[in-house]
Amino acid sequence: MQDEQEILNRWRLVLGKYAAEQISFSENGVNMMEMEEVLDYLYSREYGDEQEIRKDRQGGSGDSQLTVPHWLSKIKTLFPRSTVEIMERHALEKYEMTELLTDPEVLRKLEPNKELLKTILQLKHMMKGDVLTLARQVVRKVADELTRKLEQEVKKNFFGRLNRNASSPVRSMRNLDMKKTIRKNLKNYDTETNQLLLKQVYFSARMKKYNQWRIVICVDESGSMLDSVIHSAIMAGIFARLPMLDTKLVIFDTNVVDLSGYADDPVETLMSVQLGGGTNIAGALAYCELLIEMPHRTMVVLVTDLYEGGSYRQLYQVSGGIIESGAKLIVLPALDHDAVPNYDKKAAATLADMGASVGAMTPEELSGFIAKIL
Repeated sequence: MQDEQEILNRWRLVLGKYAAEQISFSENGVNMMEMEEVLDYLYSREYGDEQEIRKDRQGGSGDSQLTVPHWLSKIKTLFPRSTVEIMERHALEKYEMTELLTDPEVLRKLEPNKELLKTILQLKHMMKGDVLTLARQVVRKVADELTRKLEQEVKKNFFGRLNRNASSPVRSMRNLDMKKTIRKNLKNYDTETNQLLLKQVYFSARMKKYNQWRIVICVDESGSMLDSVIHSAIMAGIFARLPMLDTKLVIFDTNVVDLSGYADDPVETLMSVQLGGGTNIAGALAYCELLIEMPHRTMVVLVTDLYEGGSYRQLYQVSGGIIESGAKLIVLPALDHDAVPNYDKKAAATLADMGASVGAMTPEELSGFIAKIL
């Protein structure tokens, strides 16, 4: 009997409060009414225009009026974390409850994860003031977590077993990197006091780096490439800290933006991305070609779905020039943990026949591939 009532309780949650006359919750049903309330707050949006009519029919029922912050608090106490993440994603993506990202109180309550990071990147143009500051903190937290997960594996690919006794560069005045310190802290300039607030000071290693390879990471910032954009920014940040790599970072749509000065800071990279727009892969590669100084010690990593908005002929021409120079061209239709690409297979086959290395990779596979080249 208890199992039957539990099944009825679940059906009641599925059908919603409008099935109250046909199915009632059991008297000992724990938090069922509250569950119904928070589910109705989100999924009643399925009714569209009929929602207001249904509300009128329920007029005077005495139901509490939820707010978004209250709703967020409740779902976290009523449902397991996996369910909460699904409901948050539905709220943001399916029902466009963008108030989740325009109210600081709401943003503080959201679980920092990759899905929230993706939503912030898509909606950051709507954010201002405190919300934008909080969004940047979320991006920092998620980016740091992704970096921690990937960095050890990357370093193992390059160095073998990690040396945990290796010391960091000495922080002394003679090692102070003044230009980088000023550039990285410009966003903290206080216009009222005309002072530059230094939240972080940067120091340089005094040891000269020999026999470096230059790696140029060229990333398509179209909306379909969002997962790959995130992992490209993270990998650029990790590569930028490796002594054997001189890392350049370029993002593009129909325009090209060189973010090499921020390659070691994934947050600045991600907050600079403008998702959407057209795609001019040939133009981006032509710019990357200008960054090649020693072809035989240069890798160009192109992250794109290869759906060229411009001329395929120009794409093949500039790609051929890079390959013939002696530089290595690596084309990644996807760079993320799933590595399931949707790409122009004809263009991929043509570039592979020309001598490019073409194939979707996970970040770990990319680092292993580059380590073998080195």
